[in-house]
Amino acid sequence: MPDAEEARLTAPAPDGTAQTTHSTRRVYAETEAPRLPEAAGPLPAPSGDPFEPSRRPTAGVGTVGRGTIVLLVVATFGGAMALIVPMAFTLALRLDALAPGRQELLGYTIGIGAVFSLLASPLTGILSDHTRSRWGRRRPFTVGGLVLGIAATPILAFAPDPFTLTGGWVLCTVGWGTAVGSIGNYQADRLPLHQRGKVSALTVLTMQVSPVAGILLIGLVSKDTLWVFAIPSLVGAVCVACFIIFVKEPDTRGAVFPERLSLLRLIRSFGFNPRKEQDFAWTWLGRFVFFFGLSLTTSFSTFFYAQRLGIEVSMVASVLAVISAASVLSATVGSLGAGWLSDHWARRRPFIMAATVLFALGASVTAFANDLASLLAGTLLSSLGIAVFSAVGQALVLDVLPHRDTQAGRFMAITSFSQKIPGALAPFAATLLLSLATAGDAKNYTLLYLSSGILALAGGLITLLAVRSVR
Repeated sequence: MPDAEEARLTAPAPDGTAQTTHSTRRVYAETEAPRLPEAAGPLPAPSGDPFEPSRRPTAGVGTVGRGTIVLLVVATFGGAMALIVPMAFTLALRLDALAPGRQELLGYTIGIGAVFSLLASPLTGILSDHTRSRWGRRRPFTVGGLVLGIAATPILAFAPDPFTLTGGWVLCTVGWGTAVGSIGNYQADRLPLHQRGKVSALTVLTMQVSPVAGILLIGLVSKDTLWVFAIPSLVGAVCVACFIIFVKEPDTRGAVFPERLSLLRLIRSFGFNPRKEQDFAWTWLGRFVFFFGLSLTTSFSTFFYAQRLGIEVSMVASVLAVISAASVLSATVGSLGAGWLSDHWARRRPFIMAATVLFALGASVTAFANDLASLLAGTLLSSLGIAVFSAVGQALVLDVLPHRDTQAGRFMAITSFSQKIPGALAPFAATLLLSLATAGDAKNYTLLYLSSGILALAGGLITLLAVRSVR
């Protein structure tokens, strides 16, 4: 946004109150604080606020500078590469070497890792809300996740059997998931309304581009077991370390909590009252259904391409690189275009619905594809839908996030359930779907991809029809 426009948006109106655009006021009317006479003094802290007003560790929601956004995007790039590349390719490659022909083991490995990530994510989010440290609330968990992620690399590379490989994957997904999650919590703490769509678009695009870059890199060393796991981990370590070093958070050692965080309160904080937070609840459900559909196919793409193209699993890296590189353009258009337009037009729900329609079309094309051109067409449509949904969906989450100033980590963790629970359950469901009505050794990928598209479309309908406070 040009500086002149920012000045116009933030300059005081003649009556002394802050002014905003008509479109933004219309969408976010429910988030605006009521005006009080000047003599009334400052607003009291909201009920249940765990911090005294003068000691809250948040830095406020002023415009985030470009340097911080660049470092945020760089860290997301590295963390996503370290987390997604093994799930999308190298785990399948390693399992094929350890247990040839046992494709179902991939579903179990990914699913078990997702279960552990599901348990770890809310713990780190909620605990970070209550963390006192000179590094702030989020950075200690970013560092811890980085260390765990790096430690998982040699286990994955040298695992002698599928059981050990699964253990390494659990460590990897918990570690890098914690690092990426804490960076997401930082976004929830800091991003104001007018930056959410744009920054979400950048981070979502980054998360789609980084696995492509990772696959291209490891394609150069695909015969070396160590480097196919080490390269994404090293890139992730450097990128996340830059964020840790250069992006500062307020010191929270002086934060005051009215009550200690007991085990019972920690368990209770995993849930919320959907009647009080209806739009957050519907947004959560729409994301759950969409990501369940998406997660059905994510783990099996390597085996899918090998079957449909009639090639060996070890040769899929080059095919994935071509298809993924081609999808970067659609992902760029989808994430940046939708993120900017959703902010500009002050609309979220129509973009969500359009995204799910695109994904469902792409899944349908892919379901019946038997050549590279058809697979490419289906992937481009699907990646465009994923990009639009992810960018605008992340902004929508921030729009409806309850208690954003004081409990962002908690509700971002609850939001992560909508993606992590499907990630844990879908691989097992996919294994079942693949075994239905099969012919010989061929798996039923047609049914799998059609089911994926139907579920994604249902998720879009839930968001479009049920969410009310955001247009």
